[in-house]
Formats: sequence, C-alpha cells, structure tokens
Amino acid sequence: MDLQNLFSVKDKVVLVTGGAKGIGLMISTGYVRNGATVYIASRDAAACEKAAAELTKAGPGKAYALPADLQKYDDIQRLVAELEKREKCLNVLVNNSGANWGETYDKYPDAAFTKVMMLNLQRVFTLTQACTPLMERAVKEAKDNGGVADPARVINIGSIDGIRVPALETYAYSASKAGLHHLSKVLSNHLGKRNITVNVLACGPFMSKMMAATLEQFRDTIEAGVPLGRIGTPEDVAGTCIWLSSRAGAYINGAIITVDGGSSRAAKL
Repeated sequence: MDLQNLFSVKDKVVLVTGGAKGIGLMISTGYVRNGATVYIASRDAAACEKAAAELTKAGPGKAYALPADLQKYDDIQRLVAELEKREKCLNVLVNNSGANWGETYDKYPDAAFTKVMMLNLQRVFTLTQACTPLMERAVKEAKDNGGVADPARVINIGSIDGIRVPALETYAYSASKAGLHHLSKVLSNHLGKRNITVNVLACGPFMSKMMAATLEQFRDTIEAGVPLGRIGTPEDVAGTCIWLSSRAGAYINGAIITVDGGSSRAAKL
C-alpha cells in the first residue's frame, strides 16, 4: 500500500470538458503532470489546441484537443465517436464545462434557464450516457488485468452555490448545480452497479473566467468569507480529482465533496 501506487493515475485515459481554461485547465494539468492521457473538450478549438500542446510539452503525460460544442447533442455524439477511434477505453470522465447568467430577478430572461440548464445539467447526463460503453471497457480491462477494485470514474464539477443560497442573482446557475448534485447521486446508484463511480466536487471560489470579474471587484470580501482565508488553488481541485481517480478513491461513490475552504459552512453573524 505504498503512496506512489495508491494515488497513481499514470496511464489512465481522462476526458475533461472545459479542460482548456479555468478550473478545467487546473484539472487537466494535474492529470498530465501525473502521467495520464487527457482529452480536452470545449467549443473553443484554439484554446483546446493551445492547452493540449503546452501540457504535452510539459509532460510526462499527454494531452489532446477534441473540440466540441457541448450544448449540441450531435457534437457530443461526434466527440465520443472520435474518442472511441483513438482509445479503447475511458477511465475518467470529468464533466466540468458550464455556463452562468447573472441578472436581477425582474429582468432575468427565460433564455438563461434554457442555456444554463442545458449545459450544466442535461448535457452532463448526455455525455455520461454516451461515454458509458467506453468506461465499461475500462472496467473490463481492469478486471482482466486483476484490478477488480479499480472502477471507472465520473467526476462532476458542481458548486457550493448548489448547496447554499448565493448572494449574486444567478438563478439558473444555482438551480442547475443543485440539480447536478442530485443527478450525480442518482447516477452513482445506477452506474455503481456497473463499477463506475460518480462523485461531485462542490467548488467554492477559484480563479476562472466565470469568477474573474467577481473576484476583481469583491476578492477581499470573498476571501474574508472563507474560513481558510483564501480562494482555491490548482492543487486543491486537481488533487481532489486525482484522489478520486486513484486507487485511494475507488470506494468513494455518490459523494458531494465541498472544495471551498469551508466557506459553505461559515457563519454569517
């Protein structure tokens, strides 16, 4: 039970949606630096190619770009078909791509719910469903090699705003993340029986495109609301993903793990 093997993700095949920027890039970097093969998917093809090239150059793992507009059902089917051409199995799926929409209650548009719920919730199900055969092959391969305790993994990137009531008026976002948390629990039951674990990271504040404007304006206030007194770092989120993807995390299923420095538990008085 040595640490090197207990927390190893070396040679695992990982798909990270939204893996070229923000939290997704932090996660992609963590996997590649620990010897995994990472496929980066998002609609920004140039960003995917740039991130994949830089990560592969740094090594020791490798990264490849698989651009796709994850809002579109057909793009997801094409993405999975392309992945299947390149790999015989998928060990880890990280559903990280997401959208947000902030507006006052009286002006909040109906279109916000259509866009945000589609990407943050419905398409997580769509992609997970489409990737399940590839993940089942990873399970079979592990069993054939004597690794019966090594399931495939689904890691969904949720938010503490799906647990608490956010101060900002992001109605569709918080609703979508709360739905994602519960969907993940449901999937953990059904997919667990296929030896595929499903867990959620309910992330707090990290430096990302989505959070950039808010952090620029309110960083001191946000950090003051975190018991640890800081926002998250790449090591915090990548390390949690690596743990869940390694032998050390093989028996974790259906968990909502708050990666937020304790901010969702902080007293407001």
